[in-house]
Parts: sequence; structure tokens; C-alpha cells
Amino acid sequence: MKFALLSICLFLVQPFVQSEDLTITHEGAEILKIHRNDFMNDLVGKPVIDHTKINSLLQRLKKEVNQEPVNAKIGKSEEILPEQIGYKVDVRKFTEQLYIYLFGSGPAFLEAPRLPIHPKVDSELLANIRTQQIGHYVTYFNSNNKERTHNIRLAAESIDSHVVFPNETFSFNKVVGKRTKEKGYLPAPVIVRGEVTEGIGGGICQVSSTLFNSVDNAGAKILQRYSHSKRVPYVPEGRDATVSWYGPDFSFKNTYNQPLLIRSRVYGGQVSISIYSSDVVNFESRKIPGASKKLPEEIELGQNVDSYDVE
Repeated sequence: MKFALLSICLFLVQPFVQSEDLTITHEGAEILKIHRNDFMNDLVGKPVIDHTKINSLLQRLKKEVNQEPVNAKIGKSEEILPEQIGYKVDVRKFTEQLYIYLFGSGPAFLEAPRLPIHPKVDSELLANIRTQQIGHYVTYFNSNNKERTHNIRLAAESIDSHVVFPNETFSFNKVVGKRTKEKGYLPAPVIVRGEVTEGIGGGICQVSSTLFNSVDNAGAKILQRYSHSKRVPYVPEGRDATVSWYGPDFSFKNTYNQPLLIRSRVYGGQVSISIYSSDVVNFESRKIPGASKKLPEEIELGQNVDSYDVE
């Protein structure tokens, strides 16, 4: 009993050791905890900041805090879905507060300072540039081919509500991104060098070809457009635009005085792409031949054909 009381007394008289950590929070929640000694080097008896470790800390902080903005877009019921503001670390303010802690003493708490990132496309802009249709094109496909239909729908959704500002260049590969299983693309028949094989993202070229004709109808400046080596069935001869992640791309430039809005939708066995802008856009449309409504015949893997489809 005496030993227990003595132990309690010794514990009570021991000095309380307070943590000297810097606790970094984001929206009130702790995300990082550091100690000043880990960021200081002793050089000739003087503490010197290790900037390599500071940069490493900043990268960790950015992963926790940075958030990309989200552009406004048009929903399935034609309603405008509002934009979302993004955020990034305010490096200057954070560095200032960090240095105060490093050269100070005792513990500290710091809410990670942020700067807002405003999206390029907001609700007001969308409302203004969806008033006048200046280009339109429709192609047809066999919706019984579920995998190809799925890929067409994914690619069409990728470009829907995309806005191309004046003097800006649109790249199909950049906007749609790499066609992978992780993004949901499925293996579907593609035609390579005259023979049908199976590849991830089969059907994408129908979307890029439909977009090309719609953009051409709107009178935009075509920068890159490559035809397949042989004819494809969903557009008139010479009106296709083949794309491949490691190969050809389709791109155009908005040379008009107003932004262009791409609307891309899939209805059953139709790909419908329209180009919109504001009421004050100065544009010159082009007449282009329409696509055949006749559906192509289904072909088996390994069958030789008279067309060539990269995707």
C-alpha cells in the first residue's frame, strides 16, 4: 500500500510533458501531424530548414486538400446542373505559418489555407450558349450489339456538355481520354486491316465521326481528321474520323466569337450530336451529306471485310 501511494506521488510531481507537434487540419479534421525537429538540420550550430522535406510535405498536403472544380453541365432532363468550385492549397500562407512554427516553440494547430478554383463553365454561360443550334448530325448503329452500344454511349457521355471557347482547340482523345477497362469500356468488334478482331472500346470511331460531321456542319475549323483506310458503313464515304489513343486524333478549333457547346446523346440505335452557341454568334454553316439509316450487317470475328475501324 505504501509503495502504491509513493508511486502515485512520484507521478504527480513529474513535470507534464506537452507535445510540440504541429497538427494540420482540413475542414476541422486532422490530416497531418509533424514535429519541427524533422524539418531542421544543424549546420555549424545553427538550425537550417530542410527544403526538400518542406516540398515533400507540401505534396502530401496537396493530395489531401486539392479538389478540382466541376463544370456546370446539362442533365438528362435538360436541366442545368450547377458548377462546383474547386480548391487548392494556398502555398504562400501555409509556408508562412509553417515557418512560424518551425522557428518557434511549443505545439501549434493549423487549418490548411485554401484558394478557390472557379470552373471555366458556369450555369449562366451554359444558359446563354445553348440557345441556337448551328450544327447537327445523326448516325445509326445496331443496338443489339450490347458491348459496342455500351462503348458508344460512354464516349458520347464524355463529350456531352463540353464547351469549346473562342480560339480554343478541341481534341477528341484528350477529352474522352484513354479507353480502358477501368473506365468501363468493353471489348467489342473492331476492324483492323480488313479483319474483324476484338478490342477495348470498339465503336468509338462512330462517335468521333458523328462529331466531325456535326462540327463541319457548324462551319468550325477542322485541324486533324483522318479517314479509315477502307470505308465504314455508318457515314458516307470520306466523311469518317478515325481515332485511336496511340494513333490518329480528331481535333477542331473554334474560330467564332462565341463559345461552342457540344450536345451528344444516344437514342436507341442513334448517335445524335449537335453544336450550339449564343444568339450573337457569327457563323457560316456547311452543307454535308446525311448518314444512311440502313444498319450494317453483323460480322463474325476473324471475317475479312471491306472496311477498317481502329476503334
